[in-house]
Amino acid sequence: MAPKPERSNSGAPRGLPGVIGSTWLLEHAQDFVSLLVGVVLVLLALIVLGAGVVDFFRQVSHQSVATAGENLLDRVLLVLILTEIVHTVVLSLRAHSLVAQPFIVVGLVAVIRRILFILSNAIVISTAQFALLLAMVVVFMGGLFVVHRIEPTSEGLEHDYRLDR
Repeated sequence: MAPKPERSNSGAPRGLPGVIGSTWLLEHAQDFVSLLVGVVLVLLALIVLGAGVVDFFRQVSHQSVATAGENLLDRVLLVLILTEIVHTVVLSLRAHSLVAQPFIVVGLVAVIRRILFILSNAIVISTAQFALLLAMVVVFMGGLFVVHRIEPTSEGLEHDYRLDR
C-alpha cells in the first residue's frame, strides 16, 4: 500500500506535483460542476412545481378537478425525480463515489409516472408493453432489495436509501 501524500497548508496534496496536483484540481473541478448541476436541478424543480400549481388552478376553472389533478400529479412526480437526482449529486459530493440506490429509485419513479400517465389518459397500449412496464417495476424493486443487501452504507452520510425508512 502506497503512503498517502502529505498535505500543504492550502489543502493540496504534496508529492508528485504533476499527477497529484492534476488529480486534486480535477476533483475540485468535478465538485464545482456537480454543485452547479445540483443548483440548476433545484431551480428547475422549483419552476416545474410552481408552474404545476399555477396550471392546476387555471385548469380547475376550465376543466374537471380530476384532469387538473392528473396533470399536477405528473408534475409532482417529475419534481420527485429531479429531487432524487439532486440527492444523488449530494451523495456523490459527500462520498466521492456513486451509489446505485438513488438511480434505481429514479428509474422506479419514472416507470410509475409512465404507468400513471397511461392509465389516467386512457391511452391504449398493447398488453406486452404494459407487462413490460410492470416487469420494470418488479426489476427495480428487486434491484433496490439486492443493492440494499450488498452495497455497504457510506459512513458519515446522513441519509441512505433503506427499505425500512
